[in-house]
Amino acid sequence: MRIAIDAMGGDHAPKAPVEGALLAAAEWSDTTVVLVGDSALLEPLLQAAGGKPANVEVRHASEIVEADDEPVKAVRRKKDSSMVVAGRMVKEREVDAMISAGNTGALMTTGLLVVGRIKGIERPALAPMLPSLDGQGVLALDLGANMDATAEQLVQYAIMGSIYRSKVHGLKEPRVGLLNVGTEAMKGNELTKAAYPLLEQAPVRFVGNVESRDVLKRPCDVIVCDGFAGNIMLKSLEGAASVIFSVLKEEFTRTWYTKLAAATVRKGLGAFRKKMDYNEHGAAPLLGVDGLVLKSHGSSSAVAIKNAVRQARIAVSEKLVFSISTEISNGSELT
Repeated sequence: MRIAIDAMGGDHAPKAPVEGALLAAAEWSDTTVVLVGDSALLEPLLQAAGGKPANVEVRHASEIVEADDEPVKAVRRKKDSSMVVAGRMVKEREVDAMISAGNTGALMTTGLLVVGRIKGIERPALAPMLPSLDGQGVLALDLGANMDATAEQLVQYAIMGSIYRSKVHGLKEPRVGLLNVGTEAMKGNELTKAAYPLLEQAPVRFVGNVESRDVLKRPCDVIVCDGFAGNIMLKSLEGAASVIFSVLKEEFTRTWYTKLAAATVRKGLGAFRKKMDYNEHGAAPLLGVDGLVLKSHGSSSAVAIKNAVRQARIAVSEKLVFSISTEISNGSELT
């Protein structure tokens, strides 16, 4: 198994991708990790860490897609960028998957223009895991690859999400919910009203509408929505979690009484924070492209990169892309 990492993408590149690659290489000796980026920067980091293991390779790429680059222009003009080179390696089957913490829009464009869509998929979807109180998480798609969607595309998201949770997370019959403003069947806008009956007929375990306030309780295993609503939900959850932890820290350090109280609940708070930490979930797959493309958080640490490799390994082993392609092809009459 060979997995490429865009070593120049992300807030902590190239240090975090290199360290994450080394952690993954040490954990899984049967996997070759290919660091794609400026070899003049990558080789010294590898040497400083004790040398390059046998299952770590470096593929030189002379350009970098910056965080503020316009996605389509960057992908078309920076053909020797680490992100585009990694995408081309997936397209040409040099590697089984690629991981990047870089420019999200550029990675979506790389998936579409370089790797290409699965036949029958109208629009690929970005599918991160949202945390849940029970630690199992909820796969949400689409959360930003496409701002708009049709009812038929939401059905495709549901099918792809169900297959991902089944293949990668081992769930037998993943429950699929439709993000909405109420649980009643006829609630919502024109999109959700049109999607509801289609989802009832789709080859998934549809459990109806789900309100965003309930997502952290895991009322479903997969939640589908258009990218506009999904991204607002994601940013709201991230913002709320950040504020909650900031307030708790301030209150628990206010007096010696509160510091004493903090000491008694530290273990529980640590476990809760871990559940909410994106580093534990690794990366979000771009489902619907004809190859495995995973997007890590822009601030990913080495641990997050390693966890992304773990996700990629499972997806490759379970033939995720083939399964989605087969299901979409067999159920093409639904879309």
